[in-house]
Amino acid sequence: MADAPILTNPLKQMMKAGKVALGMNVRLARSGDIARIAKSSGHDFIFIDGQHAIFSLETIAHIAHTALGCGITPLARVKSVDDQDVQVLLDNGVMGIVYPDVNTAAEARRAVARAKFPPIGKRSAAGAYPMFDYRPVPASQTVSALNDATLVVCMIETPEGVNNVEEIAKVDGVDVIHIGANDLLTAMGKPGAFGDPEGAKAIDRVISAAIANGKIAGMGGDRHIPRQIEYIRKGARFLTTNSEIAFILAEATRVTTELRRAMAEK
Repeated sequence: MADAPILTNPLKQMMKAGKVALGMNVRLARSGDIARIAKSSGHDFIFIDGQHAIFSLETIAHIAHTALGCGITPLARVKSVDDQDVQVLLDNGVMGIVYPDVNTAAEARRAVARAKFPPIGKRSAAGAYPMFDYRPVPASQTVSALNDATLVVCMIETPEGVNNVEEIAKVDGVDVIHIGANDLLTAMGKPGAFGDPEGAKAIDRVISAAIANGKIAGMGGDRHIPRQIEYIRKGARFLTTNSEIAFILAEATRVTTELRRAMAEK
């Protein structure tokens, strides 16, 4: 019998099996409890936003550790393909990096190089890793296991990225080609125009390019559930549902609206 792998990424495994993975964007929460809430609400991963939120590295690590412990995959979005924090995030519990605004194959290759050990990339080897519960696993095993388990997500958010998506999708080491619909529409001069025909055509091109090149197609930014379902039907397997901010606002608004309506009816 073959030896069991010393590390697996459940998110990567489910998407390779053709299943749809749902992720919660995290921008507000500063406690690892948000990972447990994400799991309890049916999510498969958390998308910790280090691009737009003011998280410290230590806070991201604490959230990632809780996610690892409860069985969902912690991903972190960084500031760019040249963000030097990629190394320390991956050394301290994060299982995948989301790179925003990837516009060329060269940028995608830089993204892979930061996230992967040689010979694939240029990541530096550390000592003990939380993914192995800090056990003294030999580097001969940790390097290959982490390379296999670490997810690399490249976001397409501009017309330039769309025009180059076929070449980006060919880059070895990239796992997910993820559409950032908010920024893409903004870059097209159509901020907030979800469902716009030109934007829809660009989204379809990105999904098709990802699938044609053996990558996972991802979709984020468009929170309209019927359109989200349509993206899944077209082949998207990596979907961010919404942020914890939106979920809190939605439920809080529903409760206060019902209570005030009831009081007004007295």
